[in-house]
Amino acid sequence: MAQQQSSATAGRELRADCARCFGICCVAPAFAASADFALDKPAGQPCPNLGPDSRCGIHRDLRQRGFPGCTVFDCFGAGQQVAQVTFGGRDWRTDPATARRMFDTFAVMRPLHELLWHLTEALALTPPGPLRDDLTRALAEMGRLTDGTPEELLALDVDAHRGRVNALLSQAGERARAGHAGADRRGAVLIGVDLRRADLAGANLRGACLIGADLRGVDLGAADLTGADLRGADLRGADLSRCLFLHQSQLDAARGDHRTALPAALRRPAHWSLTVTPTRPRTGRPDTRRRR
Repeated sequence: MAQQQSSATAGRELRADCARCFGICCVAPAFAASADFALDKPAGQPCPNLGPDSRCGIHRDLRQRGFPGCTVFDCFGAGQQVAQVTFGGRDWRTDPATARRMFDTFAVMRPLHELLWHLTEALALTPPGPLRDDLTRALAEMGRLTDGTPEELLALDVDAHRGRVNALLSQAGERARAGHAGADRRGAVLIGVDLRRADLAGANLRGACLIGADLRGVDLGAADLTGADLRGADLRGADLSRCLFLHQSQLDAARGDHRTALPAALRRPAHWSLTVTPTRPRTGRPDTRRRR
């Protein structure tokens, strides 16, 4: 059931709007040449693909050009908040004196906005009562923090705030899973593991590392996916329609197809396969087929 946001965060954008930012995420962080990025880039140095209009020059071809890491990044709206609110629309290009503080502030704002997103999701899952009151207060406090000055933001202990909020989010997840709670795989390292026979409905997968895991056809109903790493995970035919705390960037990092069932608020990534891949009957033998 959808719930009304607090006045401190009502109308706040919790997804990136690059048109109202100054390409901060293309400048502030460092890139390391890897499967995610085609080159090394030091922190604070603009990516060579960033144009003078603060737009990416290869946006349509990022995956093909070796930058899939860019396609799965979402600042949760922190970029436009820093650019338009914290720094009042001043562009680091035309006002170089703001550049370092702007980039440092973005590094604080981004995790705060991620917490805002999770708190908003938790409120939508939580009925009236003490826990909902605590979540409402936490959301209002987080909204006030993100409206602070650069100096106030840079002085924050982000880890301390994250710890307090995560405790509430964990409670909200446990409550939402009550009655159909499954296995506790919190923080589990499941890199490349074949999970097609695993019972993960209602599972606690908070912070689980599912890089390259085979989740084809798996029912993830009511599973808590807060912070789960789904890079390269195979979600073809999986049911994620009722899972908890799944963010678009997690889907963008995974593989799937037209059979993958998604929550109504999320979109099917453009790079997902549109064709049905035949599968062999399941047996007790190991799956030795070549992964694509």
